[in-house]
Amino acid sequence: MTAETSQTLDRGVRVLKLLADSERGLTVTELAARLAVNRTVVYRLLATLEQHGLVRRDIGGRARVGLGVLRLAHRVHPLLREAALPALRSLAEDLGATAHLTLVDGNEALAVAVVEPTWTDFHVAYRTGLRHPLTESAAGRAILEARNFPGQRRPDTGFVITRAEEQSGASGAAAALLGLSGIEGSVGVVMLNGLVPERVGPRVVEAATEVADALR
Repeated sequence: MTAETSQTLDRGVRVLKLLADSERGLTVTELAARLAVNRTVVYRLLATLEQHGLVRRDIGGRARVGLGVLRLAHRVHPLLREAALPALRSLAEDLGATAHLTLVDGNEALAVAVVEPTWTDFHVAYRTGLRHPLTESAAGRAILEARNFPGQRRPDTGFVITRAEEQSGASGAAAALLGLSGIEGSVGVVMLNGLVPERVGPRVVEAATEVADALR
């Protein structure tokens, strides 16, 4: 038996999804056409979402996602960390390197979960909350490459390795998360420079797949 649902709430969620996928925002007319509803319905939906800060309208009348979604997104990070930790812990212990889950936040890469290996004498320190441009690490570059191959991995390897380019000259390897609606991210490791085993690439791909499965 199908559970009862709220048509109004469903439409409001669909509005947010449509706006999230639009870089320029959408007009009332465009939203009405995509939702197959009257413009009056869209006006009411937008007014309600604006009251909660989830939508804003610019001078030209185009609706965009509002800053209120950031407060909601902030609450999501602990859930993402919890889901990713088993795969990250296994990755860190297997490679003896610091493993991390990195997500896109605006134009930056944000480390939202970090696990250090327990058995090594030396490993690279990495902290949750670390931010950097997407172009400056294996984690960010893996995300950028995934944008060039939507829904699939790069044909040759499927992962990115950087040498002596991470913090303090460390090396890094990362693979993008695939198949997650609304989430751009990667799983990777940072290692002492020069200590990059051949299996690190396939292993981070495996871990990224495990994390993506856990987040679905």
